[in-house]
Amino acid sequence: MMSFGFLFSEAGIRLLAFFGIFGAMAAFELAYPRRKAHPLKSRRWATNLAVLLVDVAVLRVIFPMAAVGAAIFAEAQGFGLFRTLGLDPIFAGVLAFILLDFTVWAEHVAFHKIPILWRVHRVHHADVDVDVTTALRFHPIEILISMCLKAAFVVLIGAPVLSVLLFEIVLNGAAMFNHSNVRLPDRVDRALRFLIVTPDMHRIHHSVERRETDSNYGFNFSVWDRLFRVYTQDPEAGQVGMRLGLKPHQDGAPARFLWSLLYPFRRGA
Repeated sequence: MMSFGFLFSEAGIRLLAFFGIFGAMAAFELAYPRRKAHPLKSRRWATNLAVLLVDVAVLRVIFPMAAVGAAIFAEAQGFGLFRTLGLDPIFAGVLAFILLDFTVWAEHVAFHKIPILWRVHRVHHADVDVDVTTALRFHPIEILISMCLKAAFVVLIGAPVLSVLLFEIVLNGAAMFNHSNVRLPDRVDRALRFLIVTPDMHRIHHSVERRETDSNYGFNFSVWDRLFRVYTQDPEAGQVGMRLGLKPHQDGAPARFLWSLLYPFRRGA
């Protein structure tokens, strides 16, 4: 039986947030779908959830407390730029949240632009459809690289522990939200895009068209794509008409678990 101590631990809080947001977005997709469900939906869900389980197992073994653990370590050792500058804790927390979001955005761009990183990241883009489970489909190697970079940045700036925990929860929730296959009213979508990434905005990033894939990199704040002029308002073929995934793999291969894990080691596109 789950103890109250676990529920209030870092892992417990994140787990409760994950199941709550995942369940809400899955229900939202069923009630208000943006696109017709792909014929391989059940196989895709099984594979994407299986990839998530591998990610969690690998991360918990190699990086037990991940970015939050790095923040706790930095605080205990007195490390970090913010502590050296003597920043107010609240201001430091807010600034850390914003800088972490930019760091994740920049890292995402790097995973697209650097060939060896793209080989790993393309597992995420190979999904032939995009829904809440696509937000969980990241190869374990990418998860480890991403967490190492994030942890190093957390220690470098001395990000407050609470700020890092909140960021991790918000980032995970935002990814499930903006990958979800939900239809938002146009007026709501336009209003939200001024601050955060919406499903219609991020779905464009999963288009098979390279020009559209190389845009809308954000997971949380939408400002970075606009600031660096890699923002696309609408897909050329429309939200319903555009093809998703990778052009060479429009079949059922990406919906297979072993294929997905071995994909970074395959030659070609």
